[in-house]
Amino acid sequence: MTDERVETSADPHAHTSPDGALLEAPRAGATSDASVERHAKKGLNRTIIEWVVLVVAAIVIAVVIKTFLFQAFYIPSRSMVPTLEVGDRVLVNKLSYDLHDVHRGDIVVFSSGPNREWQRAGIDDLVKRVIALPGETLTQCQPERICIDGRLLDESYLPKGTVTDLYHGTQVNGQPTDHITGCAADSPLGGCTVPPGEYFVMGDNRAESSDARDHGPIKGSSIVGRVFVRIWPLTRIGFL
Repeated sequence: MTDERVETSADPHAHTSPDGALLEAPRAGATSDASVERHAKKGLNRTIIEWVVLVVAAIVIAVVIKTFLFQAFYIPSRSMVPTLEVGDRVLVNKLSYDLHDVHRGDIVVFSSGPNREWQRAGIDDLVKRVIALPGETLTQCQPERICIDGRLLDESYLPKGTVTDLYHGTQVNGQPTDHITGCAADSPLGGCTVPPGEYFVMGDNRAESSDARDHGPIKGSSIVGRVFVRIWPLTRIGFL
């Protein structure tokens, strides 16, 4: 009798099915490729999540900064020339007056909302310099200068030769007047006595500024913050 032998497969990756047929086992390389692909997908998903978190965090930080700390403003008019030129961009510190009082000479941004006369002018936010504080009285003590409580106001920040007309062509019923809207009229010095909680502001460009001389003092509650630095253009960056 002839002895027949069946040669078994030496392939270590081969498996036998129930009916005896040989099945090829998955190759190690295929398993490795799938694992790499899974890791790549996980890495991509992780990167996307990280970027989403970073973007959301940046937006939240920007909103918090703008709401409570600093806000940038664009200068659209010539009312503060030469201190601020048209097209300048400035940063406003919104915390300043939570830490200290408003000072004479401060440049402030304020909202027209609480100030009826300013609101009628159709302007949302304005930038001016604080000239007189609550309770102080302004008078035209020289043809080109003003006094605060009888003392000449030092305005060294203005260009030489600047003429300040306190009444700025103010009129009532078409006639010139020396009374400014919103000012108390019972001061023995005459002029404009600033009401409590309000501030008298003017633009540095006295001839081309519509300010408290036209619309009266502004309410302290309308002040957004103090302008403390010019950030644009690059050639004019500096503290104010």
